[in-house]
Amino acid sequence: MKTILNIIWLVLCGFWMFLGYLLAGVLLCITIIGIPFGIAAFRIGVYALWPFGYTVVDRRDAGSPSCAGNVLWLILAGWWLALGHITTGIALCITIIGIPLGIANFKLIPVSLMPFGKEIVPSDQPFATR
Repeated sequence: MKTILNIIWLVLCGFWMFLGYLLAGVLLCITIIGIPFGIAAFRIGVYALWPFGYTVVDRRDAGSPSCAGNVLWLILAGWWLALGHITTGIALCITIIGIPLGIANFKLIPVSLMPFGKEIVPSDQPFATR
C-alpha cells in the first residue's frame, strides 16, 4: 500500500514539492553559511518526494544550535515551503481520493518549518538512532 500511495503522491504533488526543496537548497548553498540549511532542504526534499513508509522523530542530542538554525530556517525558506504544503494539501483534499494525500501534506508542515533537531527514519523503526 505504501508503494501505491507513494506513486500517486509522486505524480500529484511529490515531484513539485521536491523541486521546491531542491530550488531552496541550491539557493541556500550559495553561501558557506547557508550550506547546512541547503543540506536540510535536500534531506527534506527527498522525504517530500517519497514520504509514505518514513516518519520524523525528534533527535535527543539536538541542542541550542538546532533551535537557532530553526529560527533562521523559518525566515529564509521554511515559511515558503510550508505555504507550498498548505496549498497542495488543500488542493488534494478537494477530492475523496486525495484526502489521505492532503493529510500527509499537512503532516509535512512541521518538518518544513523547523527541520533541525529532527531525523527521518523508516516507519517500522521510529525509535532508531544513529
